[in-house]
Amino acid sequence: MASNADIFLASFNRINKWLKEKLNHPQNMGFSEMVRRLSRQPEFLANDYVDDLLQMAQLRNAIVHDQISTDFVIAEPNDWVVKRITTIEQALLKPELVLPRFGKNVTGFEITLPIKEILKTIAHKRYSQFPLYEKGVFKGLITLRALGYWFAKESLKGEIVLENRLAEELLIEDGKVTNYQFVTGKTTVAEVENMFHQNTLLEAILITRDGDPNGNLLGIIRPRDLFTV
Repeated sequence: MASNADIFLASFNRINKWLKEKLNHPQNMGFSEMVRRLSRQPEFLANDYVDDLLQMAQLRNAIVHDQISTDFVIAEPNDWVVKRITTIEQALLKPELVLPRFGKNVTGFEITLPIKEILKTIAHKRYSQFPLYEKGVFKGLITLRALGYWFAKESLKGEIVLENRLAEELLIEDGKVTNYQFVTGKTTVAEVENMFHQNTLLEAILITRDGDPNGNLLGIIRPRDLFTV
């Protein structure tokens, strides 16, 4: 039966190899420096792994360099350390993908949908995201926040009359600003978390098979699906 030291070193070496691959096989760069370099890309290496990996590098050095005989290890990893490094290894080498975790049926709506129907859908089905299409071509995403902004802006003009008002009026007018992003089903959960951190205006990430906005929707991810208060 493998000892804790054997399990630890095997996992450490696999992580070390993964780090080198992610950094394009840098020359003369140690484990700790690779961890620090890759920590600048949180979509690959989450911050909550960094400190543990740096500590584990010291433990690895103690095991390898301070071993006083072939059958005696001066620094034997405890069960917690072994479980932690193997958990980190699993997360790095086999990261969780957005599918199937966030797979769900997502309803698309035509941009000609009356705003009154959107309000009814919100009230009856509690929907909070409305992907809008024009004959199969994706046009934008309406959310409760966007709807609130629209009502606030319209109220400044006087009484809001919803008769003959359509969903397309709710779309963000500035094409440079979007509150959505599309990803493929093979995108990692860590990458999606980083997208939300990098773009505070992002309200939802939509999943299609190959990231094509006009493809069939396979799921949707909102910040609250990932982050708990």
